[in-house]
Amino acid sequence: MKKRFLAGLCMMGMIATMLMGCGGTASTSEPAAEEPAAETEASDAAEETTTAGGDYKIALITMDSIDQHWVTLNEGAQAEATKQGVTVDFMSPDTKDDSKQIECVNNAVAGGYDAIMVAANGPDAISGALQEAIDAGIKVVYVDSPANVTAEATFSTDNKAAGKTAGEEMIKALEAKGITSGDIGIVNVNASTQSTVDREAGFREAFDGSDFNILETQYCDGDAAKGQSIAENYITQGVVGIFGGNEGSTTGAGNAIKASGNADIVGVGFDKSDSIKGLITDGYLLCTMAQNPDVMGSLGVDACVKALNGESLGGAVTDTGVTVLNKDNVN
Repeated sequence: MKKRFLAGLCMMGMIATMLMGCGGTASTSEPAAEEPAAETEASDAAEETTTAGGDYKIALITMDSIDQHWVTLNEGAQAEATKQGVTVDFMSPDTKDDSKQIECVNNAVAGGYDAIMVAANGPDAISGALQEAIDAGIKVVYVDSPANVTAEATFSTDNKAAGKTAGEEMIKALEAKGITSGDIGIVNVNASTQSTVDREAGFREAFDGSDFNILETQYCDGDAAKGQSIAENYITQGVVGIFGGNEGSTTGAGNAIKASGNADIVGVGFDKSDSIKGLITDGYLLCTMAQNPDVMGSLGVDACVKALNGESLGGAVTDTGVTVLNKDNVN
């Protein structure tokens, strides 16, 4: 009861700061109403044994609040929050930025949140803020991309394996065209986000022993317009294939191939959005590695509730899987 009373006092003062500073939006789940001041000892005892019922507040902090991947992850989290009777606030930055993500974590701590679900923009920058949250008694669960701090659990794609699959799909498509050598470009997010770094490593591994040459990676910070510009530059160099490491990178690569009019360039990417699905349907991308962000969000909330109820999760890492989405199954 003491914890809820303190949270109530600070909530009105903190909520505007949290949402403006992090570019986030509050969940549709309503927090529990304040109880009357006069309570019986019996009702207090019953309250203490309640496992959830809206008492737990969970902050969902992803890399940004714009990419469809994160929007879908939040949808999965909100569905599970409704099922569990807890509150999840999507309070992510409006763009990929370490300082903004750290600010969101600090706001969650100051706002009295019980748990934080986070997709770390990079493994190092956010680690100090997360450790302070853990030291303050807040449970931390990773979704999609972890930091270098031990959390209760992690729910993510096996990114290296999925990246290797992307490379294998590109090789098969190139060989079907009679192309067995040539340059290949990679458009990635940055050099520090572990999930996309792992995807690139797996993709490169698929070409070991082949006659293809993987060019130096170029970074677009996940911005589709920047990704398109990079991909267009690759195309002027005569590449036979382009790999996009996330939603924005993949969209940019597909748009560049479309603009070039060169149907022989094989584009392969990561993540799923309406734009990416349209580029696959129209033949400008071969396929994309479609993750399951809704599953990450759902399992993340469930793990938070279990941890808050005293269950030990042992820092387990769960692979939430991918599907190779191509023209045959895009719809």
